[in-house]
Amino acid sequence: MGAPITAYNRISTEPIIIHCNIYEPDYVIVVDDTLLESVDVTSGLKESGAMIINSAREDEDIKANLKGYKGGVYKIDARKVSLETLGKYFPNTPMLAAIIKVSGIMTDEELLKDMEASFKHKFAHKPEVIEGNMQALKVALKEVKQVQ
Repeated sequence: MGAPITAYNRISTEPIIIHCNIYEPDYVIVVDDTLLESVDVTSGLKESGAMIINSAREDEDIKANLKGYKGGVYKIDARKVSLETLGKYFPNTPMLAAIIKVSGIMTDEELLKDMEASFKHKFAHKPEVIEGNMQALKVALKEVKQVQ
């Protein structure tokens, strides 16, 4: 607990046959904004891509920690969204909505439809969890903003 971690996901319409680290990502998601001071979160990040940061910080503070990165930078206060919709701090659902919104990999409607089906399957024995997660997705889709 507490140590920075790196995880990778590849998304493609073609079969993915390579399984290794990604050194030049299209997108970077920063779930903990304290990493901005201790980790080079822009390392290898393509300027044609974007970064999504879970943060309530002012835009100037965020930009000051990005080593002059010129690509898209977006933020969402996933803590606020999850506390308001789920009652606890679970940033994953709002961050998922944020990356989908920024990347444009699917429409908002497609995301909501697919995630509702996933939540109904995953939480079949906890239906009270579904509504909060769906609300977290909807709020996050509206709350993610580009850092100016």
